[in-house]
Amino acid sequence: MYKFRNTTVTANTATPDLTPMQKSFTSDLTLAASISGTTFLILNAVYGHCISLKVKMLGALFMILGIFIVTASFVEVNTDQWQEQFFLITLLTVVIINVSSAVMSGGVFGVAGLFPSHYMTALVSGQALGGILSALAFVLVLAFGAPPNVTALIYFIIGSALVLLSIICFVIMSRQPFFIYYFEGGDKYKILADIPSHSRSADIVVQSEPNVKEVFAKIFIEAVNICLLFATTLSIYPSVTVLMQSENYGRGHAWNDIYYIPVINYLFFNSGDYFGRILAGLWERPRDNPHTVILMTVIRLLYVPLFLCANSNVHYFLPILVHTDAAFMIMIITFGITNGYLANICLIMAPRSVMQHEKEMASSIMAASLSLGLAAGSLLSMAFVQML
Repeated sequence: MYKFRNTTVTANTATPDLTPMQKSFTSDLTLAASISGTTFLILNAVYGHCISLKVKMLGALFMILGIFIVTASFVEVNTDQWQEQFFLITLLTVVIINVSSAVMSGGVFGVAGLFPSHYMTALVSGQALGGILSALAFVLVLAFGAPPNVTALIYFIIGSALVLLSIICFVIMSRQPFFIYYFEGGDKYKILADIPSHSRSADIVVQSEPNVKEVFAKIFIEAVNICLLFATTLSIYPSVTVLMQSENYGRGHAWNDIYYIPVINYLFFNSGDYFGRILAGLWERPRDNPHTVILMTVIRLLYVPLFLCANSNVHYFLPILVHTDAAFMIMIITFGITNGYLANICLIMAPRSVMQHEKEMASSIMAASLSLGLAAGSLLSMAFVQML
């Protein structure tokens, strides 16, 4: 909002309408991230087994760290005279980060599929926990009243530090006997339970490379489900929800004018998402019934028209039907809970539907399907923003 503001307006002038770049930035950023990430997650699902996990993880993390450092340096650069060029540069860095992130997360999801199901819950819960930490950082910085350039610098320093910490943690984790045991196959002879054999040496020969088509056929429902789930979420959050405002906006209260969107839109959604993922790990219902899960995902589509008709300062075409802050809070919290719950159910269910040597590929396919849903949702979000 600061980098793409209208620089011709003085500080004493009444707050103007959002500039075109301010209005479209979130949806454009999400679209650039989703398309690039999805492309490489699909490539990882098909060809990822040809590259070692260590190369994928460390190469991707070091690339992300480099881009974060470059982005942090732009905080101190005055871009007011070349906003359009900076807009494009920012989107380019987003593409590079998400290509690297796709390579990394595809590898992580694939490996998590080799472990017992509660490790997948830990992985997806960690994603939501990252969102909570980001939202808390946002609120804390606002509370200290720091200017936008200081706020951004703090964000990217924290981000760089966490990426560096991730590199150190991965190096340590990859050397642990527990990790090595599951990564190399764990109880690999379980995959041969249905194949008669008279010797263990014969069993070892039978194990083969997983086939993409066969694995995808086994988890087709789960893949479609998670794609639809995240397409629904990304079509609304954050591109549309970030444009919402309090019913008491403009009355001089800090909660309504400053903290409403950071707390409600980011902290409440991510907290609900985190709680939903934890709940799915503790109470997995329905279990091994993907058709019921996809029905729940379809019902969740009802959130879309509700959010499109919520209170916003950019409504030109659609009516405002949700006026109160309480209603919007309930919507955003339950939207997050259902997203986290159904996502975790799908991600736990998929590896159980395949044989042991197919688990890594199944989890990578689910990660690619998830990202495909993000890309589809990003495209829809651009249309929804213009519909407001």
